[in-house]
Amino acid sequence: MANPRTIGTVFGALGMVSFSLTLPATRAAVLHLHPAVVAFGRPIIAAILAGALLIVTGQRPPDRRYWKSFLLIVIGVVVGVPLTFAWGMHALPSAHGAITLGLLPLGTALVATMRASERPSKRFWAASLVGSAAVLVFAWINGAGHIQAGDFILLLSVAASALGYAEGARVAREIPGWQVMSWALVFGAPLHIIPLALAIRAHGLSGAPPSAWAAFAYVCLISQWLGMFAWYKGLAAGGIARIGQLQLLQPFCTFAFAAILLGETITVPMLVAAMVVLAAVAVARNAPVELRHGYAVNIPPDFASNDSE
Repeated sequence: MANPRTIGTVFGALGMVSFSLTLPATRAAVLHLHPAVVAFGRPIIAAILAGALLIVTGQRPPDRRYWKSFLLIVIGVVVGVPLTFAWGMHALPSAHGAITLGLLPLGTALVATMRASERPSKRFWAASLVGSAAVLVFAWINGAGHIQAGDFILLLSVAASALGYAEGARVAREIPGWQVMSWALVFGAPLHIIPLALAIRAHGLSGAPPSAWAAFAYVCLISQWLGMFAWYKGLAAGGIARIGQLQLLQPFCTFAFAAILLGETITVPMLVAAMVVLAAVAVARNAPVELRHGYAVNIPPDFASNDSE
């Protein structure tokens, strides 16, 4: 069997890359579709697909002892993230989001210490702080601008994401990650049905170009659902705090996609910041992170339960 830390890094990187298009795609969608339609429609569409997958594969609902965890996951990534991303990107350009979302790996590590019993070492925290600072400084210098009201909305998205990531990964140590996210979407769907219907009635769906619908499809299918499969598996296998640091690279992946797809220029400061972040991620990946129960999180005792994924 491959080293769980390596498996966690591979799946975590796959999830991170899939998320790197979330802000631009959300921005493209809300420029033509009302933020409420995107915010409430995103989890509904994903929940329909998730429910179909659960039915086809004959999955039984999670045991009652997981209900509290699923409540926190729903609050975090099924309700909180879609709402804050949609309204945040309605007010701000996608590049600006790097200022606030650069704090997400730190937030995830903090929640992991509180909810998942992880104890990162001082070396880990130092690397995480350096990497986060590099992302924030680059975003500021790169012209993302001054702090605006939309940044406070995205700050809420950091809290929601960190909660949903850490709690979901904790459950994914015992239940395959794809089931965790799929059941969370199904459980949270009823909360969005009436708001979505009201949003469509008030704002309609006409007038949006195909590009907006393609962007909306991306955040429904990849950002809200499939990307979380890889992300939860990566966090559960390699450690929540450690693998969460991969999201320090997310803004640079976003800029790389912008260069490839939109012809934007990759600058020297971008490359310098990316190298600093890569070094910080490498240090954090190898820094000791232990569980309070006494065993290292890079060798979770129930990792084999995720092999069925």
